[in-house]
Amino acid sequence: MNLTIREATKDDAMLIADLSQQTFYDTFAADNKKEDMDMFLNKQFTKGRLVLEVGAPGNIFLLAYNNGEVAGYAKLREGKQPKSLGTKNAMEIARLYAVTAMIGKGIGRALMQACIDKARAMGKEMIWLGVWERNQRAIDFYHKWGFEKFTEWDFLLGRDLQRDWLMKKSL
Repeated sequence: MNLTIREATKDDAMLIADLSQQTFYDTFAADNKKEDMDMFLNKQFTKGRLVLEVGAPGNIFLLAYNNGEVAGYAKLREGKQPKSLGTKNAMEIARLYAVTAMIGKGIGRALMQACIDKARAMGKEMIWLGVWERNQRAIDFYHKWGFEKFTEWDFLLGRDLQRDWLMKKSL
C-alpha cells in the first residue's frame, strides 16, 4: 500500500464533488429513506454547491490516494463553530470519508492525522466535528483519537430531523 495525502486545489473541484456525493450516499443510504437521501443530495449537496466549496475562503480539502487511486477526502472548515466552544481558536473537520472499497485500509487514520497536523500548523487549539448519533462506527473511531462529546445539534436530512453529536479534541 502506498498512501499519500495532498491538499486539493480548485482543479480538483469536480473530483471532490463526485467523491462527496458518492461517499455520503454509500455511508448513509442504507440507514435512511431513499426520498430523504434524494432530497438532501438534490437540494443541499449538489455538484454545483460542492464545486463552489473547493477553494472558498476558510475551506481546506485533503485528498487521500492509495497506490495512485483516490481513496477518500477530508474537509476542514474555519469560522463557524458552536458557542459552547467559547473563544477557543478551533477548526472543524466538516467531512472525513473513505471510499467504500478502501475502508479498513488506514485511509481514515491517515486523513485524521493530516487534519490534526494541518490544524496544529495553523495554530489551532482545538479541533471539532459533528457525527450522526447512529453512526457508531464513526463515533468509536473518533473516541480512539481522543475526541469527546460536548453537545448535540440538529441535522436535517431531507425531511428527517436527526441528531448529531458534536465532539472535540484539544490540540
